[in-house]
Amino acid sequence: MNLFCLGLNHETAPVEVREKFSIPMENLGQRSHQLTTLDGVNEAVVISTCNRMEVYVATDDENLTDAELRVKQNLGFDPDDGAHFYECQSDEAMKHLCRVVSGLDSMVLGETEIFGQVKKAYQYALEATATGGVLNKVFQKSFGVGKRVRTETMIQNGQSSVGSVALDLAEKIFSDLKNSIVMVIGAGEMSRITVQSMVLRGVKKVYVTNRSYDKAEALADEVGGEAVRFDDWSKVLATVDVVISSTGASEPVVRVSDIEAVRKQRKYRPLFMIDIAVPRDIEQAVGEIDEVYLYDLDTLQKQVDESHARRQAQVDECEKIIESEVQKITNQQKYHG
Repeated sequence: MNLFCLGLNHETAPVEVREKFSIPMENLGQRSHQLTTLDGVNEAVVISTCNRMEVYVATDDENLTDAELRVKQNLGFDPDDGAHFYECQSDEAMKHLCRVVSGLDSMVLGETEIFGQVKKAYQYALEATATGGVLNKVFQKSFGVGKRVRTETMIQNGQSSVGSVALDLAEKIFSDLKNSIVMVIGAGEMSRITVQSMVLRGVKKVYVTNRSYDKAEALADEVGGEAVRFDDWSKVLATVDVVISSTGASEPVVRVSDIEAVRKQRKYRPLFMIDIAVPRDIEQAVGEIDEVYLYDLDTLQKQVDESHARRQAQVDECEKIIESEVQKITNQQKYHG
C-alpha cells in the first residue's frame, strides 16, 4: 500500500486560491468518502482549514501519479493551480502530517488549533468509512507525535493564535481594549477561541451573532456576552469598535453598504475588522473606507514573524522527535493495513 499527500497552504497559495479549494467542515467526511470511489483510492482523509486544504490517500496503485491525477481532477484542479500545490509520498507524507499536527507548518508556529482541526477531519472521514488500516494507523500515530512534541519541547512558549495576533493589532489601534465593544460574526471553533482571547484582554462588551441563534446564545453565555440574531447584526454595527468574522458562508457577509449605512451614526470612529474566514466574509472594498482597518488571514501573516522567531529555536527538537517516530513506523510494518 502506498501513501501520498496533496495540498496547499498559506505559504504556497494566496487566500483567493485557498477559497477555491475550501471545503466546509461538515462536508469533509462526504468528500473523503467520495475520493475512495475513485479507481486506485483505497482510503482518504480531507483536511480543510482557513490556512490549508490537504488530502491524504492510501492507494494500491504502484504508479502514484495516476492516483494523484484522479484526485486532482476530483478536486477541480487545473494547470494554473499547479504552482500552489505540494505533493509528498510515503515517509515524507507521514512526516508532513506530523509537522502539521505539531503546529510546525502553521501561520503561527506552534499554535494548537490545528491539532483539533485535524482530529475532527479524521473523525469525519472515519465515520464516513473513508479510512482503513493504513490511514487509521498514520493519523493515530501523528496525534501521538503531536502530543509528544508539545509536552517535550517549548514550541508553545509565548504561543498565540491567529485570533490573539489580531487582538494585538487591535490594541495598537485602540491602546486599551477595555473600552472597546466587540462583535463576533460566527460561533464556530475559531470564533470561540478568538472571543475567549478578547475576554481575557478585558473588552468592555462582546456581541455574538450566528445564523443559528442557539449557537450564538451558547457562545455568548460561555463568555458573558450578548447574542444577536443574524438578521439584526447590522443594527449593532454602529456601536462596536472591533468586528471578528469567521463564518462558513460562501459569499461575503459584510459588504461596503453595511459600513456606509452606519458611518455617520458612528461619527466616523475607527473600526477594526479581522476576517479569519475562508472564503472571506468581508468584502475587500470595505478596507478602502477611511476609518476602517481590515485584515484577512494573508495580511496577518506579516504580523506573526515575532512569534516565529521565539519558537524557531525549538523547531530542531521537534523535527528530531518526528524523525524518530516516523522511523519507528518504517522499521515496523511500513503502511500496510
